Amino acid sequence: MKDLLYLKRYVQMHPDNKMGWYLLGKEYEREGQPGKANYCFNRSGGVYEAFETSKKPSDLWNDYEFKLIQQAQKRERRSIWIRRTLTVMMLFLLTLVPTVNAPQREGKAETALSGKTPDVGIAKEQPNNGKSSDRGQLLPPDKDKAIFTAAQAGGYGAGDNGIKPSPFARPGRLHGRLAVLEMKKNGDWLIWKRRMPLAYTLESSGPGSITYQSYNPQDCSCQPPEAGNLKDAAFAWTGEQEEQAMLYSAIKAYKNRTGQFPNELSDLLRPFPENWVSGTTQDMKEVFQPLLQKAKAEASGKDPSASKNAADAKAGDGTFLGTWGSKPFFAEPLKIIVDKNNHRLAVVSGRVMLRNYKVGLGGERTPEGSFVITDKVMNPNGRSDGEFGSRGMQLSETNYAIHGTNDPDSFGKDESLGCIRMSQTDIEELFDLVPMGTPVIISKGGAPDELLAPQERFRTKREQDQTNPRRTYHWL
Repeated sequence: MKDLLYLKRYVQMHPDNKMGWYLLGKEYEREGQPGKANYCFNRSGGVYEAFETSKKPSDLWNDYEFKLIQQAQKRERRSIWIRRTLTVMMLFLLTLVPTVNAPQREGKAETALSGKTPDVGIAKEQPNNGKSSDRGQLLPPDKDKAIFTAAQAGGYGAGDNGIKPSPFARPGRLHGRLAVLEMKKNGDWLIWKRRMPLAYTLESSGPGSITYQSYNPQDCSCQPPEAGNLKDAAFAWTGEQEEQAMLYSAIKAYKNRTGQFPNELSDLLRPFPENWVSGTTQDMKEVFQPLLQKAKAEASGKDPSASKNAADAKAGDGTFLGTWGSKPFFAEPLKIIVDKNNHRLAVVSGRVMLRNYKVGLGGERTPEGSFVITDKVMNPNGRSDGEFGSRGMQLSETNYAIHGTNDPDSFGKDESLGCIRMSQTDIEELFDLVPMGTPVIISKGGAPDELLAPQERFRTKREQDQTNPRRTYHWL
């Protein structure tokens, strides 16, 4: 750890020394902090590739590292000597000042004479908390590592179907490899899936130059290369985006109802009836504060990308650097659309559809209009296999709800008294995916026939009691 701090100070004083960045990256790698190591390797440029493929003995590199550390130690000893000298001089001057508050002055003198030097801003190493560092950092040139986004099939340029911001318009913003996942279009909707096909990658190949690699044999009329680990990385990325969309929606909904933003994630995780979210994931714990700052910046009319957090992200310490544009992919809060004609319930963000479930309705007894989820309750009948299943979400101050059922044959039919019935698997996923305060629009039309639900369902870890033992619900 001490060598790491010396190297960190060295590159702060010599940011153009590529060897210093490389050695700092190796120290981070030994400390088990791959994200920070990757960022340093990226800053080291060609040194990374040269050293990693070199056959020269490691003693040569260790000797170079030892000399850099010696230089940093020498500067630190000189800095400490200067600080101590200044401290002694200050104490001497204080003895010449008339006493105003003797006890306080005595305490300061004891602190100074104890030999402790004041903190003058030397950077301290921050702990690394697992995957967040690896997800958000700039990466070295590795064929299996990239930053991600998703776009409509055929969306290559800067138009409505393209990537925003367009890497073709500003190629200087492209660092490393950008992997673009393909969203199919269904009516007015772009269809989001956990496992979307890799359409192509873009990689900077020099000033004003971008290398394009298609992974769709029909587009390139060729045999594209193997995607390798990009598929697994893309699957992890889509999961992170769904978690961030849910948490961002919860923060916005909390502000809309209470008039203030939550201070901590725990504000959203209270027992019923204040269970804004049903549970957490490790990623949600790590991105709460960045998402909160994003929501606050938007509420004040500021551009979140111009905030201090975004500036830090560009320097390599941001949360969202795994996503193109250094911000979450889903820009709008989640919303539920119920289509009475097709017996579908869809979860959308803007014009992107994340889920589309088959549901049971009540025909004309199911009301149309705009509602909001006001209650989220587990086991609304007191047990998981009751009339309303294991989960229920009440719509505004009405007797209507989205809930499970013990009558699965009613899906696709109009047999309820007005409520929206879902299968247990679907309602339990929806309960975790959308927060309290989510808008619900019920109308005739709007959702496609195609069902949309992943094999790997969205799940959070519950941390609070979400039952309501004081009430047995009697929804319609």
